[in-house]
Amino acid sequence: MTLVIGLTGSIASGKSTVSRMFDEWEIPVIDADQISRDVVRPGEPAYEDIVHVFGKDVLFEDGTLDRKKLGKVIFSSKERRKELNDIVHPRVREEMISRRESYKEEDYKAVVLDIPLLFESDLTDYVERILVVAVDEETQLQRLMERDGSSREDARERIASQIPVSRKAEMADAVIDNNGTEEESFHQLRDILHRWNLV
Repeated sequence: MTLVIGLTGSIASGKSTVSRMFDEWEIPVIDADQISRDVVRPGEPAYEDIVHVFGKDVLFEDGTLDRKKLGKVIFSSKERRKELNDIVHPRVREEMISRRESYKEEDYKAVVLDIPLLFESDLTDYVERILVVAVDEETQLQRLMERDGSSREDARERIASQIPVSRKAEMADAVIDNNGTEEESFHQLRDILHRWNLV
């Protein structure tokens, strides 16, 4: 039996760092963000729909999607965010399920669905255990500003568009406190996988 783990956190909580750690135990990770980038490549149906709904203003000159520009449009408007999600999410879900099932058929001990908006998108049914990567709010804010070069105000707005990480931690089966070093997070992950009889 393959255990399906949902890995989530909040923006700039360090989830991607934890996601890479699963390599150590040869546990495959299905990355929803990567899939969402794949489905909006030029020529893909979701790309055509985005251009139709949001116009050519959200494209670079070469015709590829300017995610930062599109992000600006949707982060300040719930309605616009819903429009984009209605285009992208069904395609991402389809691909995730297909990959998850193929890992189950190959009888892996576990497979990780790395889904940033696991709770926001109501995808908890896709997984059997939920692992949340958490940091305190100030650390999250600083990391986001450093990572994207965004202003404090922009960073706050983006964080506010998601369920607070503290709330996610309450709904999780296990939590990694990612305020410390990478090594400390690695040890926490190993202990959790040990508890779940995966290592």
